[in-house]
Amino acid sequence: MDAYVLDWVNLLLRWAHVIVAIAWIGSSFYFVFLDNSLTPPEDPVLKEKGVGGELWAVHGGGFYHPQKYKVSPKQIPEHLHWFYWESYSTWLTGFALFTVLYLYQASTFLIDKSVHSFTPAGAVAAALAFLAAFWVLYDFICRAFGQREGGDRIVSIGVTVFVVLAAWLACHLFAGRAAFLLVGAMMATSMSANVFFWIIPGQRKVIAQLRAGEPVDPVHGQRAKQRSVHNTYFTLPVLIAMLSNHYGFLYGAPLNWLVLVVIMVAGALIRHSFVARHQALVHGRPVPWAYAGVGIVLIVGLVIALAPAPAPKEAAVAPVTFAQVQGVVAQRCVLCHNAQVINKNIQLHTPELILKNAQALYQQAVVLKAMPMNNATQITDAERALLGRWFNAGASAQ
Repeated sequence: MDAYVLDWVNLLLRWAHVIVAIAWIGSSFYFVFLDNSLTPPEDPVLKEKGVGGELWAVHGGGFYHPQKYKVSPKQIPEHLHWFYWESYSTWLTGFALFTVLYLYQASTFLIDKSVHSFTPAGAVAAALAFLAAFWVLYDFICRAFGQREGGDRIVSIGVTVFVVLAAWLACHLFAGRAAFLLVGAMMATSMSANVFFWIIPGQRKVIAQLRAGEPVDPVHGQRAKQRSVHNTYFTLPVLIAMLSNHYGFLYGAPLNWLVLVVIMVAGALIRHSFVARHQALVHGRPVPWAYAGVGIVLIVGLVIALAPAPAPKEAAVAPVTFAQVQGVVAQRCVLCHNAQVINKNIQLHTPELILKNAQALYQQAVVLKAMPMNNATQITDAERALLGRWFNAGASAQ
């Protein structure tokens, strides 16, 4: 596929993916807030109707009064608003983007020969297996233990351990950038699968039972609620895994799998703090900010642990010549940025082009350490530091 066309496909799919993901996460967060903010109704009419909780809210100049029934209303209206297209669209656009960027270009984005020597077909098969295997095992854990007494805690521990193992394995099989994204994608796949296989089918069965005049089995609501809760805790870990592909210092770290696990745990703890906050406010209890505090401490710990070592004093003052810079660029960068191959509309094969693109070179190779992709040309930290000193000294051709 032509590089220019590929960039447009990338942009439009990424745009669509973000739009529908905002819609899904927004509705998901709202309903989690709603569930945890409901209070028992005082109106006898509402109690008679079977309403188990209500909330009064004001927004956009209007007043809203959502209500939730204990199991279901006595009569079901003809027209119901369903929340599923946001989930399905998010997964479809995400998988399309993953296909275009990673599966279609497996040799560039999925494979790092210094990590594991995959063939492109083998890497694609392994990546797809990650998505399917995580859902199968996650679903098994939920079905096997979710309905037992204390099952939620067992499921939480089991799924957490499984995510840690998956992160470790992914980072030992795939290029770091792809590994982080793949772990996020496997969790996101399970989130959409929860909606497709459990939440929506359960709701359809409840509606069918109501319209047939049959007793409603509460297990469908219980299962749907369990999977919805899992989805809300997956959200922030998935988002950081998706965003991480822009930050090479994360996925390029020596223990990158541990970095991913720590930052995902931090996200889950921060999300739990907000969920618990809704419950605390309703019941008049102190807001449990300690969970968010632990999450922030974990992030600060990562910031400190991943901080680059200070450059030796003699290296910091050593003058850098343009000839040295040109030598590094020719060896490490020109392979993908030349007159014939123009990745990201950047060329670096002449002195003029190096000077023109100095800002991008510094940002991608020194600050973010995102380039060279998967460090395919084995640029060293000393060479990155050399480029950084040259740029900070004015990026001249002297």
